[in-house]
Amino acid sequence: MNILLLGSGGREHALAWKLVQSAHCDQLFIAPGNAGTAQCGTNVALSATDFPAVKDFVLKNGIGLVLVGPEEPLVKGITDFFRKDESLKQVVIIGPSQYAAQLEGSKAFAKQFMQRHNIPTAAYREFDASNFNDGVEYLKQHALPVVLKADGLAAGKGVLICQTTEEAVSEFEQMIQQSKFGEASKKVVVEAFLSGIELSVFVLTDGKSYALLPEAKDYKRIGEGDTGLNTGGMGAVSPVPFADQSFMKKVVEQIIDPTVKGLEKENFDYKGFVFFGLIKVGNDPYVIEYNCRMGDPETEVVMPRLASDLVEMLLAADNGTLAQLKVEQDPRVACTVMAVSGGYPGDYKKGLPINGLDNTLPADSLLFHAGTGIRNGITETAGGRVLCVTSYGNSIKEAVGKSRKALEQISYEGMYYRNDIGYEF
Repeated sequence: MNILLLGSGGREHALAWKLVQSAHCDQLFIAPGNAGTAQCGTNVALSATDFPAVKDFVLKNGIGLVLVGPEEPLVKGITDFFRKDESLKQVVIIGPSQYAAQLEGSKAFAKQFMQRHNIPTAAYREFDASNFNDGVEYLKQHALPVVLKADGLAAGKGVLICQTTEEAVSEFEQMIQQSKFGEASKKVVVEAFLSGIELSVFVLTDGKSYALLPEAKDYKRIGEGDTGLNTGGMGAVSPVPFADQSFMKKVVEQIIDPTVKGLEKENFDYKGFVFFGLIKVGNDPYVIEYNCRMGDPETEVVMPRLASDLVEMLLAADNGTLAQLKVEQDPRVACTVMAVSGGYPGDYKKGLPINGLDNTLPADSLLFHAGTGIRNGITETAGGRVLCVTSYGNSIKEAVGKSRKALEQISYEGMYYRNDIGYEF
């Protein structure tokens, strides 16, 4: 079948790399894609949120399966658009409905869902302009540090950990009354701070059953030793050493099972990925957030460790046979190290030529493009996170070492990457 993958980042390159390995994939199109996805299929100059243009392309090119990579089209209702259109009803689309995508699109919606289904998460309250003064009083009494979250999508920037009451009240006021994060912070979720170590767990679900994918841990801070500003992710490792059998048993029983049962009980139209952003506090897992798609850069280690046919899994999620599938995992460790633009996550230059991409990578290393483009036949930078190398190994140290060595062959002005991904293991 012909497949359309929506998105343009490192996640989409890793998904494209995996999709074309399937015997079920005839032609792969990526919209809009990047310089790396062009090596897996055909890039299409389409916006993932231009639903009429996506429809037109799907019908003209005999697309049988659409996989939605990023969250924005899902939160804006692309699945509903397909479901309601007679000419698109036969097309398999992987991604939750607009209502179900609120699990990512609204922090308050997700918290209420967790509360209804007794899923462990931090204590919280939600506030908006109508109860702003109550929020200020609540913050004045709250233990420190305290977490403020913009309710809506804020491009990964809407979460603040405040160390003082003054800072918390000031940020709270900026978020609600001065629209610090635009529409996203019209409502603010105030959360108790949880201290622990984070990890990401992924399932593919049909809204009733699910298939568990390899877990991962990503590294958000720009600086080594997890210092400096938050980014979209500087690297990731899989498997996660502390996510042993007994811990994962708790994750499944206390978090994944009740989440999927909650989707079924509330009749959510949900055929797609659930990303559980978790934190291990002591020996217990808590949910920090849900995402309604795969993570980035976690996908760049999860897909290389997924030994099963991804297209088969996606079709099973659509036709209700997911429960019968056995997910195979590569036993090796996979680690990815992300190279970013100079100045990221602040201001950075674009359009810088990338050298060394023709150098041969070791057999157990993979290059995934994130923010790249092609101009006049030359591959150049087009984003803050530019590219990453994922390597297999027998240990995290070995795999990270291979990725770093491969990155040493690549260069562009201002190139930066962390040398310490996986440092704590």
